[in-house]
Formats: sequence, C-alpha cells, structure tokens
Amino acid sequence: MPETWDYTLYIPNDLRAVTVCRRTLRLILTLHGLIGLVDTAELLAAELVSNAVRHTKGPAALRVRRSPEGTVWIGAWDTDPERPPPRQSPGRATELEEGRGLALVTACADYWGWRPSARFGERGKYVWCELAVA
Repeated sequence: MPETWDYTLYIPNDLRAVTVCRRTLRLILTLHGLIGLVDTAELLAAELVSNAVRHTKGPAALRVRRSPEGTVWIGAWDTDPERPPPRQSPGRATELEEGRGLALVTACADYWGWRPSARFGERGKYVWCELAVA
C-alpha cells in the first residue's frame, strides 16, 4: 500500500497565490519522490487555483493528497457554489482567449470533477483532478 498524505494551503484572493501554490505543490511532490508528476501537476494546480481566484471574491484553498490507491488528487476550493462552465474540447479551447483551463485539465488529468463544499463558513465548491502514479 502506498504512503498516504494530505496537504491544504489556504490562500487569499490574489493572483500571486497561483505562484505560491505551484511552488508549494512542486516541493510536496518532490519531497514525496513524485518528481515525474511535477510538471503536469503544476499545470493542473495553476489552472484550478487561477480559476478559483479570478472568478470569485473570497478566499480559496489548494488541497493535494495521495490516496491509499496511489493516485495524486489536486483540488481547488473557492467561494462560488456554481458548477464550473461547460468543458471546451481541447481543439476548440486553443481558439479562445479565455476558458481554456478546464480543457487543459480534461486533456492532462486522468479524471476530474467538481462538488459543492463549504470552508471558512462560506458555501463554495471543490474542482478536483486525479493523476495516476506510474
């Protein structure tokens, strides 16, 4: 059974938090011997966190965990309880100025989804994705 762990980084509504999240995620994965996932995980976390910060007014959070099954789960919580916008196909997303984030998540993650969730006493949602560990 693989080692399990769970980290949560609470962030302000500030675009600089995206960089803090990416660097923190890189450190977590490197220290746990998962350097092969770093580039893809950073891209996914940056998309999820930037959506959380750009499209809401409240605080946000990045959660990274390794499940007992061995997958790495990356989730971003924000204060908007509404469903994320419909997915764009990766081909269509390259034509757009904005809205490419979830298409990248769809293309790079093994699975992704969302669910309503509450933190900080506020309603919101988690948008998450999974990466299999080779």
